[in-house]
Amino acid sequence: FLRTYAGTYQEDRLRNDWLLLLGEVRDWATFMAEYPSFRMNDDREVRCYALLTDFNATGADVAAQVADLWLQQRDADDGCAHAAEILLKARKMKPEVAWQRARIGMETGRLSVVTQAVGLLNPDWTNKIKTIFSGPGRYLDEKHTALLPRTKEFVTLGLIRLAASDPVEAAEQMGRLRWRTQLTQEERSYVWGVIGKRAAQRLSDDASGYFANAQDQYLADEHLEWKVRAALRAGNWKQVLDATAAMNDTLRQDPAWVYWRARALKSDGRSAAERAQATALLESIASVRGFYEQLALEELGRSISLPEAPAPTTEQEKAEARRNPALARSHHAIRIGLRSEGDREWNYAVRLHEPGGMDDRRLLAAAELACEREDWKNCINTSERTRAFIAMEQRFPMPLHDAVIARAREIGLDPSYVYGLIRQESRFLMDARSGVGASGLMQVMPATARWTARKIGMDDFKSHQIYDRDTNITIGTAYLKLALDDFAGSMPLAAAAYNAGPGRPRSWRNGPVIEAAAWAENIPFNETRDYVKKVLSNTTNYAALITGKPQSLKSRLGMVGPRPAAAPDVNKDLP
Repeated sequence: FLRTYAGTYQEDRLRNDWLLLLGEVRDWATFMAEYPSFRMNDDREVRCYALLTDFNATGADVAAQVADLWLQQRDADDGCAHAAEILLKARKMKPEVAWQRARIGMETGRLSVVTQAVGLLNPDWTNKIKTIFSGPGRYLDEKHTALLPRTKEFVTLGLIRLAASDPVEAAEQMGRLRWRTQLTQEERSYVWGVIGKRAAQRLSDDASGYFANAQDQYLADEHLEWKVRAALRAGNWKQVLDATAAMNDTLRQDPAWVYWRARALKSDGRSAAERAQATALLESIASVRGFYEQLALEELGRSISLPEAPAPTTEQEKAEARRNPALARSHHAIRIGLRSEGDREWNYAVRLHEPGGMDDRRLLAAAELACEREDWKNCINTSERTRAFIAMEQRFPMPLHDAVIARAREIGLDPSYVYGLIRQESRFLMDARSGVGASGLMQVMPATARWTARKIGMDDFKSHQIYDRDTNITIGTAYLKLALDDFAGSMPLAAAAYNAGPGRPRSWRNGPVIEAAAWAENIPFNETRDYVKKVLSNTTNYAALITGKPQSLKSRLGMVGPRPAAAPDVNKDLP
C-alpha cells in the first residue's frame, strides 16, 4: 500500500499508524528505516520514539525535547513515557520532569497519567498515588510532615487534587503552618496557582488574592493566563503586568496577552515610556485578523476597515490548484458524503504535504477552488492561512445571501451578526452536526428547535424540518433574536447563550461591571470563550463587507454586569 499510493495523504497516515506500532513493539530497526519518509511529522508519540532512537544510536541530548513533548500529551500514551523512562534510567532526564507530569495529570483529573509518571520513578508509589487521588483531604489531614523530597511531592499532589475540586478548602490547607514551612517556595507557588485558577474559573472574587500568594516564575502557563483574567475582572492592572511579564516568549506573543499587557501599560499613572511601549505592542498586532487584533486597531484610534485585496489569482495558479490530486480526491470524498475524510485530505494537501505547507499564492488559489465548489469550510480555513494578505471575501463568504439578509431584517437582527454566528457554528455546512445533536447551518438543538417553533407560532413544525435550509435559518434566527432581547441587546451575552445555554451567561454576568472584552476573556468554558470572541470579530468584519463602511468592535461589545433589578425577564423560559 505504501508503495502503490506513495505521496498521498493515505500513505502518510498509514505510515503514522505503522510507526506507532513499531514503537510499541520496540522494532527500532524498521522504525528508523520508515521514519524519514513520514512527511506530516505531526504526532508527538512518533516524535518521541524518533528522539529515543537518536539517543540509542548516538547518545544525543534529547531530554529537553522529550520532556517538552511529554508534558504536552493529554493521555498516558506510550511513546513519550517510554522515552522518558529510558532517559530517567540513564540519568539524562531529571526526576522533576516526571513529578511535573504527575502534577499536570492530578490537576486535570487523569489518574492514569499520574500513576504512569510516578511509576517511572518507583512502581511501589502508585498505590499511594491512588489513595491521594481518591481522598486528598483525608490524606492531607493524616499527614503531618513533608520533610523528604518525595513526601513533599506527594503532599503537593494532594493539595493540587484538592484544589481542583475545592479551592477554598485547599486554601485553608495552605494556611496551615506545616505546609507553609515544609513545602518549598516552588511547591507552594504551584499549588496557589492551581487554587487561583480554579477560583478564577468559578469567577470568585478571591482568585486574585490566591494568586498573590504565588511567585510568578513558578506558575504554569495556564495559571498565568488565569491570573491575568482574574486581574482583569478585579481591575488590577499591576497584576496583569506581572503575570504577562512572567509568561514565556511564545505565550506572551499571543494577541490576547499582547493586547491586555498594552492596556495595562496605558492605565492611569503610567509613564510616557510605558505608554510608548503600549503603542508599540498594539501596533505589532493591529489588523482585522481576529478579536484582539481588531481591538488593538481601535485602541490606536483607528476604525476597522476592509484591507487591501490581494492580486487576483492567475490562470496558472488556478490550473495548478485544479490539477492537485489531493485537492481533487478531497472534493470527491466530500461530494459522496465522506466529509471528515475529505477535510483531512484537504488539510494535508495545504498544510503538511510539503514542509511549511503551501505558500500564500497557492493557498489563495486552493481557497478560491473550494469557494467555487461551495465548500465553504475549506474555503474559509484555507484562506485564513495566508500570512502576507487577507482575502476578505474568501474568509467571510456570504452564501444564501438573500435568505439570510431578508430573514434578519424581517425580525430586526443585524445581518452581520447572523452571518458571524453561522460562520462560527457550521462554516455554512447545511449537513453539519455536532457531537451533542445540534444540526444545520445554525446548529440548533432538537429541543430548542421545538421550543422556538412553538414560540413563533410554527405549530406544525416537525423535528426533521430542521434539516431544511430555510426552516433552519428561520428557527435559528428566531432563537438568536429571543436571546438578544433577553439580554437587552448585548451581543456577547446572547452569543454566549446561543453556545452554552442562557443560564450560564446569566450567572457569569453577576459580578463587577466590566468591559465585555474582559468579561468574554473570563468565560470559564474554553469553547464558549473562543466562540464569543470569534462571533463578535466575525460580525464586525461582515458589517464592513455588507456596508462598505468602517466599523467598531468596541461598540458591539459594550459593558457587562448584573441584570438591573428593574429590568424585565423578557424570555425567562429561554432554553
